[in-house]
Amino acid sequence: MTQGMGLNVIFTEKTTIMALKAGDKAPDFKLFSSELKEVSLNDFKGKKLIIHFFPMAFTGVCTTQLCTLRDSFGYYEGMNAEVIAISVDSPFTLAKFKEVEGYQFPLLSDFNKDVSQAYGAIYDEFVFNLKGVSKRSAFMIDEDGIIQFAEVLENAGDLPDFDAIKLEIEA
Repeated sequence: MTQGMGLNVIFTEKTTIMALKAGDKAPDFKLFSSELKEVSLNDFKGKKLIIHFFPMAFTGVCTTQLCTLRDSFGYYEGMNAEVIAISVDSPFTLAKFKEVEGYQFPLLSDFNKDVSQAYGAIYDEFVFNLKGVSKRSAFMIDEDGIIQFAEVLENAGDLPDFDAIKLEIEA
């Protein structure tokens, strides 16, 4: 990682990814949900949006991350905040994951990895030599599409700072 002029730049073999931070405009996206419906950032205009990226459905820490969101869902609704979760799993895998765990929020498939890359939330190489897996990350985007909170975790065993996200929602 190289630092210069206040920006963190990550150099990889294929791309240069600028780390997103509070104050940046959130990258637009269009992804398919586990219900096979197209969902875009624009669908959430006028609301706060919490985006959680997670590496893989049906794994321990990912299930804990999303179950924490599920169990706090009423809080987010009460704060006019929408919640979505994104991984590189297929929409079909995500549909089963959502069904088994009872998630009330959309699970979006970034199968082509474009959105994970745009948000700087992707491992070039993950466990078992898997390439292009979403990094565990959390973003809070305000009603105007500006990032107010950004956390991209290098260690997939760590969870996002849920309390910090709640404080940002309440600000």
